[in-house]
Amino acid sequence: MATPAGQGWAQLRQQARSLESQTETSLQTYSQFSTQSAIPPKPTEEEKKAEAKVQELLDKRESVLAHLTRLLNSEATLTSSALKQNNLSLLRSKLSDHTRDLTRLRSTLRSARDRANLLTTVRDDISAYRAANADPAAAEADYMLAERARVDGAHEVADGVLSQAYAVREAFAVQRETLASVSRRITHAAGQVPGINSLIGRISAKKRRDGIIMGGFIAVCFLMFWFFM
Repeated sequence: MATPAGQGWAQLRQQARSLESQTETSLQTYSQFSTQSAIPPKPTEEEKKAEAKVQELLDKRESVLAHLTRLLNSEATLTSSALKQNNLSLLRSKLSDHTRDLTRLRSTLRSARDRANLLTTVRDDISAYRAANADPAAAEADYMLAERARVDGAHEVADGVLSQAYAVREAFAVQRETLASVSRRITHAAGQVPGINSLIGRISAKKRRDGIIMGGFIAVCFLMFWFFM
C-alpha cells in the first residue's frame, strides 16, 4: 500500500491504530473457523476471504510503520523522537502479536484438516482394499495416486511453514534495525550537547559524596546511641 507523502506523524499513527483495531476484529472472525465442530477438509470461500483480509491488514500496517520509521529517522529533536520511538515500538509489538496469532490460527486449521484427511484416507484405504478383490490392477493404481497426493500435500505444508518462518525472521530484522537506529541517534545527540559528559560526571560525584556524608552521620549517631545507653 502506498502511503500518501503529505501525511504527517499524527495522521499515520492514527491510521496505524485504526488498522490495528480492524485486524483484531478480522482475527476474531477468522478464529471462528478453527472452533467449528466439523472443519471441512478444504478451506471454504468465506475462510479464504477472512484469512486474506487479515493478511491484507497486516501488510498495510507494515507499510505504515515503515513510513513512520522513515519520518522518525528524519527528525533531529531527541526528546520528541524518544516519545515517538516508544509509540512506534508499541505499534510494532502489537503487529508482531497479530502476525503470530494469524500463524497460530493457520496451524490450528491445518492440523484439524490433516486429522480429517487422515480419517478420510483410512476410509478410502479400506474401500480400496475391499475393491482390490474385484480389480487388483485398478486398486494398485488408485493406491499409487493416493500416495502421490499425500506426498504433494506434505510438500505444501512444508512450504507454508518455511514462508511463515521467513516472515517472522524479517519482522525481527526490522525491529533490530529500528533499535539500532535509536541507539545511534541517542549517541549522536549526546555527543553534540556541550559538556553533557562532564555534567553527568559531576552529578555522579555529588551523589557519591552525599552518600559518604550520610553514611558517616548514621555511624556517628549509632556510636552515640551505644555510648549513652
